[in-house]
Amino acid sequence: MRRLFPLPAPPAPAPDALVDVPEGADRTVGPDGVTDREWTLDELAAAYAYPAADDPVRSARPGWLRANMVSSLDGAAHHEGRSQPLSGDADMRIFGVLRALADAVVVGAETVRREGYRPARARAAFAERRAAAGQGPAPAIAVVTAGLDLDFSLPLFTVPLVPTLVLTGAGAPEDRVRAARAAGVEVLFAGEGRGVDPARVAAALAERGHTRLLSEGGPRLLGQFAAAGALDEMCLSLAPVVAVGDAQRIMDGPAVAVPERFGLVSVLEESGFLFTRYRRF
Repeated sequence: MRRLFPLPAPPAPAPDALVDVPEGADRTVGPDGVTDREWTLDELAAAYAYPAADDPVRSARPGWLRANMVSSLDGAAHHEGRSQPLSGDADMRIFGVLRALADAVVVGAETVRREGYRPARARAAFAERRAAAGQGPAPAIAVVTAGLDLDFSLPLFTVPLVPTLVLTGAGAPEDRVRAARAAGVEVLFAGEGRGVDPARVAAALAERGHTRLLSEGGPRLLGQFAAAGALDEMCLSLAPVVAVGDAQRIMDGPAVAVPERFGLVSVLEESGFLFTRYRRF
């Protein structure tokens, strides 16, 4: 893996130093993130660290919601219904690091059903880091759903290391809310109608102490977050593959009057994959 942006500033040469670099020589050697090598988990964690609570970029925001998605070169968010065929080793390492840094992983009910979601697991490599940050052993999974059409006998709900949460609206079906609670699932209301108001998700989770949020989709939920102005950061992996077909884009939500502009934070590369990170202005 190597960093393509931002590049570190070159060291200033000593006064009167004679610089003689042969033509074609590697000018990027050294522990600077530019040399193509496998990054450690600590280096990836530092590269993807959440902004501090007192960072001005988080001013007046109850938490920080970042999204992590992978896309093919032709814009597909999945192949035959699953994102795994677009992924690779480096993408999965970053996926694991992003989860390990989060308080909660926010995901749509359809993605839970389609991808066969399981509880997040604890990782020994991040145990000390999470404890120092006041986090539990693993992130909670927070499922966004209007109808609560979920199988509460699945491992996601029955054997999570950290209790799974369900986010829904105050008008959700009462029998399904009762079924969730009977299964030991905590139900949070983040909307007045049947469904969730995406602009209220971060605040609802912040009340439970979850301020470092990660959304893994799906495209419809991510589109709703973006349209509501609730998305703070986009971590997009661009896979060097062409999927064709009729797969969704990474976001599929209501139209916005004016496209929102995000600023580029960083670009990493490995094996042809580009790992980009954008942040709202």
